[in-house]
Amino acid sequence: MCSDHKALEHAALEDLEAMASLPRLQGPLGRLFDWLDKALVGMATLTLLVLAATVLLQVVARLLLPFPVSWTEEFSRYLFIYMVALSAGSVLRRHRNVSVELFHHLLKPRAKAFIQACLYVLIGLFASLVTPYAWQYAQNGVWQTSPTLDVPMMYVFFSTVVTFGLLLLYSALGLIESLIAFCIPVDACAEREV
Repeated sequence: MCSDHKALEHAALEDLEAMASLPRLQGPLGRLFDWLDKALVGMATLTLLVLAATVLLQVVARLLLPFPVSWTEEFSRYLFIYMVALSAGSVLRRHRNVSVELFHHLLKPRAKAFIQACLYVLIGLFASLVTPYAWQYAQNGVWQTSPTLDVPMMYVFFSTVVTFGLLLLYSALGLIESLIAFCIPVDACAEREV
């Protein structure tokens, strides 16, 4: 029973990984993006840990202290926003966005690469259109401060610039990787990964 369950789980994961089978960029640029991925995921993980500690402090303060700690709710909200912003690019590169993959597992590698390239172009276009407005939005926060922390809201609003900037950067990287996978035969891609 356990081996059947593991086999089904493995098959399901392989079906979900249909689009993640494209080769990654190699060389110094690939190593740079791998390092950037680790740094961003590390910062997002640290943000999550601080978020958990802040919420725990809020719960403990409500139970044990005679007065509420008012800043914890606001601070946890801002931490959550930055956790999402910092992880947006890595999520895109690892193909962990919510998606509907009904037929992707049936496609050949070049067709997968073509579809992935089209998706990266659309994401990149959207991010390039939204980023200037995100910057304007962040600048609106210069004259505002948060209610309890008294922090300039520009720092909070800047998370939109981080999100769309990372999406733009990672969509360009994904487009390059997809075009390489589309132009180079499958056997050559396998040799490059070794």
